Amino acid sequence: MTSAINLFLRFRALQSEMPVLTGQIVSEVGDGVVRVQMTSGGGVLQAQNPTGLPVNTRVYVKGGAITGEAPDLPVVRIEI
Repeated sequence: MTSAINLFLRFRALQSEMPVLTGQIVSEVGDGVVRVQMTSGGGVLQAQNPTGLPVNTRVYVKGGAITGEAPDLPVVRIEI
């Protein structure tokens, strides 16, 4: 049983704990907090903005904080 647990822990270590999401800053709330409209239709979330990026900028969000500017590329959905 111990080897199965170790394999599971090793598998979990390969996965990122928090996903990196993309969105666009739609408004400033104040105190370095902004509202971000998610690109994939996931709604709006509030995130810390330590980078100081302005409104209407595409950004990467991880763990409730903006980690950087994202490229402004079109979103393409493909159904399989």
